[in-house]
Amino acid sequence: MSHHPRPAIMPLDIGWVNATVINRSAVERRCASHTARRSVKQHYQLAWLVRAITCIDLTTLAGDDTAGTVRRLCAKARQPVRADLLQAMGMAGAGITVGAVCVYHEMIPYAVAALHGSDIPVAAVSTGFPAGLTPFETRLREIELSVAVGAREIDIVISRRHVLNGDWQELYNEISAYRQACGDAHLKTILATGDLGTYTDVARASLVCMLAGADFIKTSTGKETVNATLPVSLVMMRAIREYYEQTGHIVGFKPAGGIRTAKQALDWLLLIDEELGKDWLHADRFRFGASALLGDIERQIEHGVTGVYSAANRHAMA
Repeated sequence: MSHHPRPAIMPLDIGWVNATVINRSAVERRCASHTARRSVKQHYQLAWLVRAITCIDLTTLAGDDTAGTVRRLCAKARQPVRADLLQAMGMAGAGITVGAVCVYHEMIPYAVAALHGSDIPVAAVSTGFPAGLTPFETRLREIELSVAVGAREIDIVISRRHVLNGDWQELYNEISAYRQACGDAHLKTILATGDLGTYTDVARASLVCMLAGADFIKTSTGKETVNATLPVSLVMMRAIREYYEQTGHIVGFKPAGGIRTAKQALDWLLLIDEELGKDWLHADRFRFGASALLGDIERQIEHGVTGVYSAANRHAMA
């Protein structure tokens, strides 16, 4: 997954955590101005949308998932855009794939088999997803079992109570234990920001997770009432930027939940470009957690190529 050294587990700096305070109104003004002034058009938009595809964690986390569902999802992951559209853009041989396929533990073997021969990693949600309230030993064992059957990325959920109670040492201990249980698999920590209440707590939780060795910080499980938003993403991006400036460690970012349209994807990509720079516009540093997003992006690409909007059902998904 990564083309840079993994972030190390650093000592918990409570002073740094407690000194982190976010100005809510400033964050929301910044995001409002961003969506009002930034856009890309015509063939530039096509290039940005193709980049968005390469950063998608194509996801199925439904109670009725089957081996067939996962195999179809993996087929789409291997060829996320219709061949005729890639040909029209001069990208037939570009090897465009999504960033990863994300599934529950039980579906990992089917995904690994379906993606064999590609370089697309399998990500597994873990640690009692989405609530994270199973026994701690069970959560650790779940990570180990997922890695053992082929997951190369583990998306864990934090215990929200540690953030709500300000128990930063407990949160740090939890995440560092998860990181060690992952071994060589990359750790993506889900903050469930919709449950945390304040931007200051989001920023502090982000910092603690990074100090504990997270490879990525992620907004949401997709199961909360409020999932990824631009303001909470801005808070997390700036935490990543400050962490990089202070430690030299590169941490990735993943918004997830509720990102369904190509227009939304462009909003996030442009914000990443402005806040973290073009080095973060790659799958080893940025992902979308999404299931419906890819279909709309492919539809917008067809419009860019042909000038005509097609029905959504013409773009095969799982």
